[in-house]
Amino acid sequence: MSARILIEGVRLYGEGDPVDVLLADEEIAEIGSDLADDDATVIDGAGKILLPGFVDLHTHLREPGREDTETIETGSAAAALGGYTAVFAMANTNPVADSVVVTDHVWRRGQEVGLVDVYPVGAVTVGLDGKQLAEMGTMASGIAGVRMFSDDGQCVHDPLIMRRALEYANSLGVLIAQHAEEPRLTAGAVAHEGPNAARLGLAGWPRAAEEAIVARDALLARDAGARVHVCHASTAGTVELMRWAKSLGIKITAEVTPHHLLLDDTRLETYDPVNRVNPPLREISDAEALRRALAEGVIDCVATDHAPHAEQDKCHEFARARPGMLGLETALSVVVAAMVEPGHLDWRGVARVMSERPAEIVELSDQGRPIAVGEPANLVLVDPEATWTVSGPELASISSNTPYEAMTLPARVVATFLRGRVTARDGKVGVSA
Repeated sequence: MSARILIEGVRLYGEGDPVDVLLADEEIAEIGSDLADDDATVIDGAGKILLPGFVDLHTHLREPGREDTETIETGSAAAALGGYTAVFAMANTNPVADSVVVTDHVWRRGQEVGLVDVYPVGAVTVGLDGKQLAEMGTMASGIAGVRMFSDDGQCVHDPLIMRRALEYANSLGVLIAQHAEEPRLTAGAVAHEGPNAARLGLAGWPRAAEEAIVARDALLARDAGARVHVCHASTAGTVELMRWAKSLGIKITAEVTPHHLLLDDTRLETYDPVNRVNPPLREISDAEALRRALAEGVIDCVATDHAPHAEQDKCHEFARARPGMLGLETALSVVVAAMVEPGHLDWRGVARVMSERPAEIVELSDQGRPIAVGEPANLVLVDPEATWTVSGPELASISSNTPYEAMTLPARVVATFLRGRVTARDGKVGVSA
């Protein structure tokens, strides 16, 4: 018999009166008042909020190839502690996930760990070199059933290759996710092109490098009748391009990272390499535009772009440091700080942008589901009144490159449930029910 769990006195989506929720046989078995089950493990949900488990469309787990910085096991632990029940692992591993051998390995390893469903993202081109399409059909039909393809870390910059990828993806019913960066505009760039970078002597990464690719790919998707997804949108111009493309009925979606919602390029003053990320932290006006767009649904969802790096790769002068930040364990708290506390989103809105909409984008039938009887028990229990202080070395990831070091953030994940089984509880991973 599978474990039975009774969550008592919890508010669904932070709304209405508290209820009891019984989890059994991997599903939500019952919702009501004063439920009793002698065989169930009881979890106190008083003052807590129950949401659908989070889905991350963009994470880097580094396995295979850089297990010194992260593994599927440690990344899964970070995800579970962050409230995630499904994550999509990007293809820029070593070897690159451009074959069914690699993508099936990632899927199997994720299932072995069992803390979160790890969906491999297949490469669009062989070796991420942008020259030859990878065998997307083979990866899509493998055990992993790859449903999203991306060369993230590199832009598919050749318009003909991108057009062919979209046409191929359309016939397969899969999604192309684009790292929008025109490389001829960003050679040597390390920071947002603006007054701060100019004053600090840092080579600038212009907004147009992102926006030019977003506009181009929207048109290519229109002509191919295909779906395209914009990774880590970072500029106010990208917001307006998304608004325009959606108004034309183009099948385009976009994600924003927690760090682009909360942080901006004023943090560059210290030259601390933890703040180097790609795309770079933009200006305050860009962050404000992204927050509004996420609230309106112009930007569809939040994705972490969780990017662990070893100390020897990150602790350099700013221009030589590897770009990327940790994000899985802090995502909810940053979204609360950037979106909930200022009144841009309520808790149902959090469920929309961190669970429901990302699951819809990649067509996951068992994630992002309503909290209702008979639905899969992929859930997260949140304490909205908690605060916590971030410490990189105490996070579950092998790496500790968090931009939120020593910051006190709001809200905390109390427990995460994957198909009715506790995967994280009270800051510990894999707590048995």
